[in-house]
Amino acid sequence: MTEARYKIIFDGEPMPGVALETVKDNLARLFKSDASRIESLFGGRSVALKRDLLEAEADKYLAALLKAGAKVRKEQDSSSGLSLLATDDHPDPAAPASAQDDYQTMDCPKCGHTQPKSAECQACGVIIEKYLARQAQLADEAVQASTTIGTVGEPASPYAPPQAQVGESLPEFGELKVFSLQGRIGRLRYLAWSTVMMLAFLPIGILIFSSSVLSETVAAIVTVLVSLAVIAVSVCMGVQRVHDMGWSGWLWLLNFVPVIGWVFSLLMLFMPGTAGANRYGPPPPPNSRAVKVLACLFLVPIMGIIAAIAIPAYQDYVMRAQLESPASFEAPAEMPAIQDQSAQ
Repeated sequence: MTEARYKIIFDGEPMPGVALETVKDNLARLFKSDASRIESLFGGRSVALKRDLLEAEADKYLAALLKAGAKVRKEQDSSSGLSLLATDDHPDPAAPASAQDDYQTMDCPKCGHTQPKSAECQACGVIIEKYLARQAQLADEAVQASTTIGTVGEPASPYAPPQAQVGESLPEFGELKVFSLQGRIGRLRYLAWSTVMMLAFLPIGILIFSSSVLSETVAAIVTVLVSLAVIAVSVCMGVQRVHDMGWSGWLWLLNFVPVIGWVFSLLMLFMPGTAGANRYGPPPPPNSRAVKVLACLFLVPIMGIIAAIAIPAYQDYVMRAQLESPASFEAPAEMPAIQDQSAQ
């Protein structure tokens, strides 16, 4: 009994939560192909990336492509079975030679269109001999560059399986770099780093004040250097926080736009980052206890400022309410007697 064969089908869609550009980059790296050829896989139609596979082989390719972010599926390949129909290699001996020549057909190696034998595909217009030569050249380059998987002598195809194991797998968590515009940090780590920067600025402020007593020039130079350092670190932290939300780091400049800057600052404080990896890298490491404590310390002065503004406003409101109350204007019972005595 012939063992069942399977094929891997790709519909041109990424896995949920994976960016389309990330999938394209992963497939280009896996297939050792250029971006234009990978782009043709995302044309909105189903494409068979690999055919005539045993079930174990099909599962292997399926796992590799799913890990790369491509939404693929495994289907049974019915076309790989035996057939009693006449083919180019085994024509029907009962048919006349002229009839065999008339009905010889071929499949385009690029788009799969079935047509009578011809040097050019009627569907996509590719010159078949040039196309096969180019694919053979690409296959040879891929074999020399990496360890082959499967049979080296397979016919070259733009949808051939990867020539090496799924490339460099992304780490589970990203590396933390304070002085960098790359990578991601979450909400709590953004607050914690801001707290550390404020605490570090206290002794520096004392140093500046002390140097101003000795020399105003030295104090001015130290102030400029410290200000530049604080700005640079703030930009790095802000850009990494925006990356964590899946946005371009240039959006950090919205903080300088009136009104919009306030709203964007609140988004940076409270909006969660994207789950899993995004186009800016893997997620940041889990928050440690120290990060959580420092984040709470950052919120303490903010709560104090809010209380300092809210409590006097509430007291003023209560006082105005009492003054505007009709009961506050009622004269005491002894008032008429006092007025009579003053008149006498």
